Amino acid sequence: MSRPTTATIHLDALRHNLARMRARAPGARVMAVVKADGYGHGLERVARALEGADGFGVAALADAERLRAAGLSQRIVLLSGFDEPADLPALRRLGVETVVHHDAQLAMLEADAAQGGAPVRCWVKVDTGMHRLGFAADRVGEVHRRLRALPNVAGEIGLMTHFSSSDEFDGPRTPAQIAAFEAAVAGLPGPRSLCNSAGVLGWPQAHGDWIRPGGALYGVSVVEGVSAPDFDLAPAMTLSTRLIAVNRVARGERVGYAASWTCPEDMPVGVAALGYGDGYPRQAPPGTPMLVRGVRVPLIGRVSMDLITLDLRGIPDAAVGDPVVAWGRGLPVEEVAAHAGTIGYELVCSITRRVRFVED
Repeated sequence: MSRPTTATIHLDALRHNLARMRARAPGARVMAVVKADGYGHGLERVARALEGADGFGVAALADAERLRAAGLSQRIVLLSGFDEPADLPALRRLGVETVVHHDAQLAMLEADAAQGGAPVRCWVKVDTGMHRLGFAADRVGEVHRRLRALPNVAGEIGLMTHFSSSDEFDGPRTPAQIAAFEAAVAGLPGPRSLCNSAGVLGWPQAHGDWIRPGGALYGVSVVEGVSAPDFDLAPAMTLSTRLIAVNRVARGERVGYAASWTCPEDMPVGVAALGYGDGYPRQAPPGTPMLVRGVRVPLIGRVSMDLITLDLRGIPDAAVGDPVVAWGRGLPVEEVAAHAGTIGYELVCSITRRVRFVED
């Protein structure tokens, strides 16, 4: 029998979450962000489930290649932009739009124009305070003019920015970024795109022409302390396995590597086929919740490569073969992530190749 660790991808949840994003921003088009192999859910299956989106955002040209090979015809935007002149023919062949965020890219486009390069579609990235990628606000007009003057830049030039703190719905940084963006692009033609998932949920005044939801499409909360169902978002991944042993362990005996967890009484301890070799976080501490037959039980001992141990006192009739859910339906991934000191995005993106993926 094969290892029972399974990531079930709920296609209906992906479609539901896309509909919720549209409902939140009814006047905007949706650029579904499918980078990092569809946030660990599988690029092609995600894109097919989200074929109702107006476009896709990717981080690598290889992702665009896969989307086109899968038959997806929507607009595709390369969010980090191209890296070298050799990327430009691929952009044209695939019909991919590119973000331009740096003078080096401008210079490459200008050199390409001098050589008679065919047109590509571009978006200008504006740095409004994230200080990662983008042109300073006072340079946006100049950059826009230079691009419009190039014969190898086609159609409208899009204008976008990225929020650093949009998950803080009452914080000052996002209003400041919105104001900086509006000032930088005032009078310039072209579609506007500001909002990531948290921006869609918390900042309706910034929805613009295109929204760019990522984590929300996968049912991952984008706000600390709030679960995705609170936003009417459904988890698109359930990571599950089974108990492969149930042992009676005496009071005072220690469980797992480094003997770091001591049994407070005679108790049943479950062993499940899941570990950091599957992508479950090694740093998850004792007390991190799991579901056994739908009942919450705490993790005990250290997470190992292949196995975890569970306190089964709350379900004393648990038996070998019982289903175990690590996160997903019934247990939000962000709750597990909070115990592990990380975010849900990292967990869903960390599933390894030995986990079996199935569609639901």
